[in-house]
Amino acid sequence: MFKTCPRVLFLLTSLLLAFVAAGADLPGTTGVAGAGAPMLENPIAPGDALRITVFQNPDLTLETRVDGDGTISYPLIGRVALGGLGVSAAEQRIAKMLRDGGFINAPHVTVVVVEVRGSLVTVLGMVAKPGRFALDATDHKLTDVIALAGGIAPGGSDLVVLTGTRDGKPIRREVDLEGLAAGGNAADDLRLQAGDMVYVNRAANFFIYGEVQKPGAYRLERAMTVMQALATGGGLTAKGTQRGLSIHRRDASGNVEVLEPKMDDPVRADDVIYVRESLF
Repeated sequence: MFKTCPRVLFLLTSLLLAFVAAGADLPGTTGVAGAGAPMLENPIAPGDALRITVFQNPDLTLETRVDGDGTISYPLIGRVALGGLGVSAAEQRIAKMLRDGGFINAPHVTVVVVEVRGSLVTVLGMVAKPGRFALDATDHKLTDVIALAGGIAPGGSDLVVLTGTRDGKPIRREVDLEGLAAGGNAADDLRLQAGDMVYVNRAANFFIYGEVQKPGAYRLERAMTVMQALATGGGLTAKGTQRGLSIHRRDASGNVEVLEPKMDDPVRADDVIYVRESLF
């Protein structure tokens, strides 16, 4: 029977220790970095495409894309939350669920990010260039992404809606861009994350018709009064009169009420202002 020489055994052991100290990956490990050079992993995000394999279990090989809530559906164990995890942490989570579920005693899981799409945010609505934009830095704020989309288009609202997910929970925020630009709270310029959606609604309008120079639909400006609305419509015609001026306004239940406003009364979204003809 062949016997290993103690000197040879010592040399083999020394080589193995040197191999590990150099930071080389051994079978079953997940990217051990060399001393002084920690491996940085980008977190898995919604939209990323993954390939998952389990050693000696080809039936558990899966190629999938991370859903918007940061989860995937995996055989045997169901939904798995991977959003925000590094690759190593994702491998450990899947392995633990397989082991705790009694499916595999000692699973060796490998997760590979095939396609990175999780760094994208979506901008829709009344912007110059709606679409999906990459977050190429960690300090992208709401105003940065609006600028990437070409800014607010004519007819767009200053009130922007941000939806996304934080800590696994859906969020919805309304941000007043005009107020922010006028020196509002800088914290309202929210930092965006992968998978966020920014929507710019159409600006509120009011309508004016009757004896005005330029009847039609106009953008409702902030704190606009009836007098300012008349001026926006070009003022009264020679036949027009302020007497009997009326506003048709829809209430919360959808019913239209007719009001007789004063010149300094505020105008609301979708108000219809009617200027009558003078009888004298």
